[in-house]
Amino acid sequence: MYSMTGYGKGVASDGRKTITVEMKSVNHRYLDLGLKLPRTFLFLEDDFKKAIESRLSRGHVDVFLTYEQKVADEGDFVVDVDLAKNYLHAINVLAMETGVANDFSVTSLAKLPEVIVRETPVEDEDALKALALSALNDAIESLVAMRQKEGEALKRDFVVKLDAIETSLDKIKDFAPQVVEEYRNNLNARIAEVVEPSLVDRQRLATEVALYADHCAIDEEITRLSTHIKAMRRHLEAEEPVGRKMDFLVQEFLRETNTIGSKANNIAITEQVLAIKNEIEKMREQAQNIE
Repeated sequence: MYSMTGYGKGVASDGRKTITVEMKSVNHRYLDLGLKLPRTFLFLEDDFKKAIESRLSRGHVDVFLTYEQKVADEGDFVVDVDLAKNYLHAINVLAMETGVANDFSVTSLAKLPEVIVRETPVEDEDALKALALSALNDAIESLVAMRQKEGEALKRDFVVKLDAIETSLDKIKDFAPQVVEEYRNNLNARIAEVVEPSLVDRQRLATEVALYADHCAIDEEITRLSTHIKAMRRHLEAEEPVGRKMDFLVQEFLRETNTIGSKANNIAITEQVLAIKNEIEKMREQAQNIE
């Protein structure tokens, strides 16, 4: 079982270039990627997405890439000969027309704009891709390892909560038969206060008790809640992502528990219902962070 919260980092270098990829993930209903790539690496966006989608199924994931060069490759100097000739021709014309001695030199010519420029080096995209994907894969492995560690901690906590819910549910099972008996005794006591025992319609009293017993019966809810607990334990051992299934089950936990509380109308059962709902609320928060 995996959490959706985690951090991973990967570094790849060829001695001259170093690429660092960092990843941070939090919970999200789907897989939502935020790639923060320098302009030089925008051509790798699809490759990054495919690599991440092959390993993660849910969560908002931010990916940051930084690029460093130990030896800057600034490119070669290039001379624009045609531009230099145009400059020289214009200077010669200026000297002849003004009568000023032409003291122009090659050094002066080289200083004129755009005569000598440095070419922008073309990066080897294949080499950059290999380095970047290597760093990304290491970052993914690191992120997945942390998400797994967090998931195992959540799993252990879920087991504790399920055990607590089962304990409360067992107590409810013990209390359930007492509900009808208490109602029968209370009804008889109230009737005895206002009516002579000899005047009581026993058949009518039995019918009233039977109707109440049917109304407050919680056997089906107890059975369904027990079934949901077993299903949740199976999900905890599953290899595939189960976050959505667990989130749905938690809602079913709450539905059955609320029904038990509203139908039973018994203080002892109500106390256990509140205890179960307290555990369910904690489970709901945690289930939303499971992949």
